[in-house]
Amino acid sequence: MLNADGQVLGRLATRVASLLMGKDKPAFTPYLDCGDHVVIINAEKIRLTGNKIDQKIYYHHSGHPGGLKEIPIRRRMQTRPTEVLRDAVLGMLPKNKLRAKRARKLRIYAGESGLARHAGQNPKPLAL
Repeated sequence: MLNADGQVLGRLATRVASLLMGKDKPAFTPYLDCGDHVVIINAEKIRLTGNKIDQKIYYHHSGHPGGLKEIPIRRRMQTRPTEVLRDAVLGMLPKNKLRAKRARKLRIYAGESGLARHAGQNPKPLAL
């Protein structure tokens, strides 16, 4: 369990990607999924360094002519802060067949309310 309260997006995403891959374990093997489940709370409180909050823009295309959509990160942080963090973490995972399996082990919650769901698993807080 990681508390994203006041954490920088890049550092948090790097640490989470490493935990999902299992790189911190002595039995790490690149072609096996030996990573841990990761629960992140308080995703709405992450910080961005520099001018990213004003300059970074997410793009997606509908597939139709003129269908390019632009969403500034400031608006996306207000509506879906969990998706900003999920995109950053998934971008740091290797693009192979294990990516989807590792992505399912990631749980992100905007506030602290999601932590009650995982109380039965006795999550251990990790310091960054």
